[in-house]
Amino acid sequence: MSFREALDAALPPGRVADDPDVVAAYSRDQAAWAPVGRAAVLVRAADTDEVRRVVEVCAAHGVPIVPRGAGTGLSGGANAVDGCVVLALDGMNRILEIDEREQLAVVQPGVVNDDLRAAVAEHGLWYPPDPASSPWSTIGGNTATNAGGVCCVKYGVTRDYVLGLEAVTGRGEVVRLGRRTRKGVAGYDLAGLFVGSEGTLGVITEITVRLLPLGDRVQRTIVGGFDSLVDAGRAVAAVAASGLTPSALELVDRYCLKAVDDWKNMGLADVGDVLLLGRTDGKDEAEAAELQAVFDAAGATWSTRSTDAEEAEALFAARRLAYPALERLGPVLTEDVCVPRGLVPEMLGRIEAHAKAHDVHIANIAHAGDGNLHPLIIVPADDDAARARAQRAFEAILDDAIALGGTVTGEHGVGLLKMRGMRDELGEGVLAMHRAVKDALDPAGIFNPGKVIA
Repeated sequence: MSFREALDAALPPGRVADDPDVVAAYSRDQAAWAPVGRAAVLVRAADTDEVRRVVEVCAAHGVPIVPRGAGTGLSGGANAVDGCVVLALDGMNRILEIDEREQLAVVQPGVVNDDLRAAVAEHGLWYPPDPASSPWSTIGGNTATNAGGVCCVKYGVTRDYVLGLEAVTGRGEVVRLGRRTRKGVAGYDLAGLFVGSEGTLGVITEITVRLLPLGDRVQRTIVGGFDSLVDAGRAVAAVAASGLTPSALELVDRYCLKAVDDWKNMGLADVGDVLLLGRTDGKDEAEAAELQAVFDAAGATWSTRSTDAEEAEALFAARRLAYPALERLGPVLTEDVCVPRGLVPEMLGRIEAHAKAHDVHIANIAHAGDGNLHPLIIVPADDDAARARAQRAFEAILDDAIALGGTVTGEHGVGLLKMRGMRDELGEGVLAMHRAVKDALDPAGIFNPGKVIA
């Protein structure tokens, strides 16, 4: 029996699609610069058993599998490889359980982040991880890349909320990893191993996440304007040194604000060259006042504490819209480096220097509070020379992040774009450990081959 015959026989009618346009639509994520292969077919799985059957058939025939959620990734991790099955999990989108007493939820991988947040809020609970793509990205994809977001400076990233998961391994076995309890140290943390694995170890088919009480947090927004990236970076370092832990601390430059304003007409383009958007959620004004004082002492040209919830939300909405707004201007090569918070001004200065040295425009947004910087290298369409310069700047920024004791990816994942950087960051000894783990869990080498550690 051929591979296609075996796949059709293993699944209900309608699950397998081979129309070239349909397959192509599912064959890449949002990393415009990452290469894309030609997939053989698309499979839209409806449950764990169908995923298991797909894995069994692919393992028997040596056919690669590229799992895919909503395709909002920015590193090429969900891009097809030649001859693969693109395994779409967005149809597995049910919230299976919300346990108020234990403060947890059990979800399928296709559940959208904001949909989960809305559902648990009805029970007085909160799911904190909030990537900028939260209106569209799925919990499965968030888990596969260990996604972060605006709230992570205080509340942590996806890994901090995954208690357990169900996955299909390379031997076609369905396994449950982790636990439902708040504590547990029986055996290795295999659930944690799958978080951030980018589909290279198996297919995640269910996730159990920890929740927090929604509570009565009072959101206060503090905005500071700065004359330069480095000045804003010094303020970030000063916040870290002060001992304050805001619930958000975001950086956005004038170029990003103007791009959003030109698109959405939000009236924000002339508020400053570089803004720091801070947010506190304590019950009184004291923390917000302290944060504003740190901004002022660090050199803010102006600062304010917003008492207008609509205005404050508009600023954070502009931060979230920056990437799609910039995409309208031309191809964007997105960075995702993370450095120690005290070295944020140094890293921002180096980014500016690379923009000049390579004659490219780099816009800047950042989860500044935890040192996670997102310089966005923008080039004109169809300008091959500019594209080559942008790639050189991209690689130089990776090298600087490593040199400063940071990492080449804080939350977007390695995918295809950061493989060289990860090799330099980790070294051959640690990479050998990664390969040993992959060989053990994926003996046929079918899960997302050519990504991350290839």
